[in-house]
Amino acid sequence: MNILGISCYYHDSAAALIQDGNIIAAAQEERFTRKKHDPNFPTNAIEYCLKEAKLTHADIDLVCFYDKPFLKFERILETYLGFVPKGIQSAWKSLPIWIKDKLWIADHIQKQLDKEVKVIYPEHHESHAASAFFPSPFQQAAVLTMDGVGEWATSSIGFGDGNKLKLTHELQFPHSLGLLYSAFTYYTGFKVNSGEYKVMGLAPYGTPKYVKQIYDHLIDLKEDGSFAMNMEYFDFAAGLKMTSSKLDGLFGGAPRKSESKLTQREMDLAASVQEVTEEIMLRMTKTAVKDTGSKNVCLAGGVALNCVGNGKILRSGIVDNLWIQPAAGDAGGALGAALVGWYSYLGNERKVSGKLDSMQGSYLGPAFSNEDIQTWLKKEGIPFHFELDDSLFDTVSGLLAQENVVGWFNGRMEFGPRALGGRSILGDPRSENMQKTLNLKIKYRESFRPFAPSVLAEKVSDVFDLDRESPYMLLVAPVKKERCFDVEDGKSGMEKLYQKRSDLPSITHVDYSARVQTVHKETNPRYYNLISSFYKKTGVPVLINTSFNVRGEPIVCTPEEAFTCFMRTEMDVLVLENCILYKHEQKAVTKDESWKNEFELD
Repeated sequence: MNILGISCYYHDSAAALIQDGNIIAAAQEERFTRKKHDPNFPTNAIEYCLKEAKLTHADIDLVCFYDKPFLKFERILETYLGFVPKGIQSAWKSLPIWIKDKLWIADHIQKQLDKEVKVIYPEHHESHAASAFFPSPFQQAAVLTMDGVGEWATSSIGFGDGNKLKLTHELQFPHSLGLLYSAFTYYTGFKVNSGEYKVMGLAPYGTPKYVKQIYDHLIDLKEDGSFAMNMEYFDFAAGLKMTSSKLDGLFGGAPRKSESKLTQREMDLAASVQEVTEEIMLRMTKTAVKDTGSKNVCLAGGVALNCVGNGKILRSGIVDNLWIQPAAGDAGGALGAALVGWYSYLGNERKVSGKLDSMQGSYLGPAFSNEDIQTWLKKEGIPFHFELDDSLFDTVSGLLAQENVVGWFNGRMEFGPRALGGRSILGDPRSENMQKTLNLKIKYRESFRPFAPSVLAEKVSDVFDLDRESPYMLLVAPVKKERCFDVEDGKSGMEKLYQKRSDLPSITHVDYSARVQTVHKETNPRYYNLISSFYKKTGVPVLINTSFNVRGEPIVCTPEEAFTCFMRTEMDVLVLENCILYKHEQKAVTKDESWKNEFELD
């Protein structure tokens, strides 16, 4: 039984394929079109999934779309009518797209597959919930979803048991934790639906001085985590921007202009909305546990990518076990929809291990063989060295220990926004200069952005205050106190940036935290072996791991894209499976740097 899941037409379009309940393939459309957060129909992702499973269009038995388009359209129309005349301008911009494309999902699917096929439409938050619960290792669990908005729901609570999943509570538009956070993303000068993680990374540089104003003026928060937003301060319901001029008055000025210098105000606003978000996440989780009676909790929806909030939930003691869908945003809705088809629609039995999830490390995208890579390198006349695994890990770990920046292209591409050792840029966490080097010379991005550590799973508690696995880089945990240093008091804002805070300075954020990825031999043995080799050389079972891309571009998918990124940046070494490329051996290229955006150089 072959079930295809699809999400599209908002952001992060994706396709996923499950076969007899097993997850075979999943990928975002952006990885193929090279258009970041591509919202268009995922033609390329669908074709990849079918190719991976060795299927043709004729083999698809059921297609599941991740939301109900007509119900979403109803919400949009009602919202515009509710804000007449203000909503008219937004309606004129939005309605033609709906009438042309978004209401005709079945037609697009039939055309793409060139066949008539049954299509079902789970609700948006049902798809999120299914993506969280069904792949989890739990027989029973509370399920909490939080995002911007689906049809009407913006957050939901449910309970999963075996192959059954039922949503019991929901918060409805316009009252939305995701949209609250996105409003502050917009107000602090970052791009909505892609810059939220920048706000999270900026928060530790500020103090949460605006929390009282948020509670007093912007939201009415209840004990159960539900809340109402004062829409006088927001413009997203029917306007063309996220916040209104009334918010400007509350916080002392207009929104920061994109790419302009960050001030202490933006840092304090980021700290404030992060603290409020964490409190709402904690209250919602407490309600989910109380109402379901389960201390196993599964999370999905874009807010579940707030790994600082996830870490707070874990350390709160509210839950015993926490599992977060690695593609928690809309891309994961494609997988969730397919799983709704298999379990809820078709009623198939669900078996769980109690320990391992069924995401296979989230390595669900394309892989490329050594043979294909070598053929391409030779055809292009690109110098490289081929090494078998026995020597490869020793060579590359040695290069990393000498502070070389390494592009690591290994196995299947990750599904979701995090590079997990499939398409990663790696560095030495002991280096005091590596964060600056990676941000300014490799990633071409804001200097305040922290980098994540990949750590051998069995060594995680030696380095971080974390007593469990975090395979998808979705939990923030403190660096062990004994590894940390006292720093000079009195620093504020960006003055904190380059203070050495631990013996692993390049992965220790200014609040002594890190976004941890535990690496497991079962799901990525080659990445595990590389870190093990580095550990033998240095005594440190950790590498810096950041996604293999530059600012504004999706993570690379193919060897060709990896090579282009390697040559456009100041990366030292590129590893394509077993092929090692050294920058100093490559032909000199004239760098076109006009594509770079301006960014903070502090």
